[in-house]
Amino acid sequence: MTITTEYISINMKLGDLMKNLLNYTKAELTDLLVQNDFKAFSAKQIFQWIYQKNVTDFSQMTNLSKKLRGYLQDNFVISKPTISSRQISADGTEKYLLKLADGNIIETVLMRHNYGRSVCVTTQLGCNMACSFCASGLQKKQRDLNAGEIVSQVLTIQQTINERVSHVVVMGIGEPFDNYEETIRFIDIINDPFGLEIGARHITVSTSGIIPRIYDFARETKQVNLAISLHAPSNTLRSSLMPINKKYPIEKLIKALKHYIKMTNRRVTFEYILLDGVNDSLDDAQELVKLISGMNVYVNLIRYNPVSEFSYKGTSEKKAKAFHHYLMSNGITATLRREKGGDIDAACGQLRAKKLFKLK
Repeated sequence: MTITTEYISINMKLGDLMKNLLNYTKAELTDLLVQNDFKAFSAKQIFQWIYQKNVTDFSQMTNLSKKLRGYLQDNFVISKPTISSRQISADGTEKYLLKLADGNIIETVLMRHNYGRSVCVTTQLGCNMACSFCASGLQKKQRDLNAGEIVSQVLTIQQTINERVSHVVVMGIGEPFDNYEETIRFIDIINDPFGLEIGARHITVSTSGIIPRIYDFARETKQVNLAISLHAPSNTLRSSLMPINKKYPIEKLIKALKHYIKMTNRRVTFEYILLDGVNDSLDDAQELVKLISGMNVYVNLIRYNPVSEFSYKGTSEKKAKAFHHYLMSNGITATLRREKGGDIDAACGQLRAKKLFKLK
């Protein structure tokens, strides 16, 4: 029998394919079980075994009927990646290269905070956004990850460190809103009270600004945090850094975000990487204040973590503090994020790029 972890819709003929059970939301699994004459509540039991008891052997799911265990054994697998590489920073940050069932390599990062353990997950193999400063863009998108492949990143790290993951950020390689449906299904699985039970407000999704999906996200009945990779206060500068701005310019992005805030009453985070001599002047700060004043937002300032393939450098600590002070003095809530993982390949996509292309 051929084994695959590719997600197959429950409305499709199963044929001889075995499916990764991690690909299913509880609602989808419930529907599938009912269609096959099993009890609906068994989906909750299966979720608890996998996500709360870390059991992947169907024969050990002892509160399921023998018939159901046999059905699961015959039709499903629980497939997780293997660890290809693990880097551990002095500050506790860990970067993983994980090998998927098809042999492809993805990146996942664990960050240790005083409020808990946070995992940054990847949603695509490569990225087509082509941001001029990001190592992820060195590898063009090969395919989207399915929900199970994204979920398995959290499970793998949680089981490796033997600690509960309390927060998830969808900010790894790829554009989550370019893989919208699988990203939403992933959120449903990790947020489920019978799943990993990670609170919605402990989940953050970051997008470079795919405007139609921001409107879609505003209609989701979720309390998940939304972050926008902004990095520049003007169209000219942002388009030079982020090609997506040519299709979805700043004024349309801001309009979509105002709609999102109105619909959800949720605060939006602007991610702003400070690049030395590019977007870190007080004139840039002044322009940013004019752009976002009056919005329910805050700005997360990040000093750039250099990538050898690019000429950009991180701004100095002095300039970063001046930029931060200007925003705060003008009514914009902002944080200057402390650098993590500076002694390892911490930049997004950097470790995977080295692995695939042997970058120096």
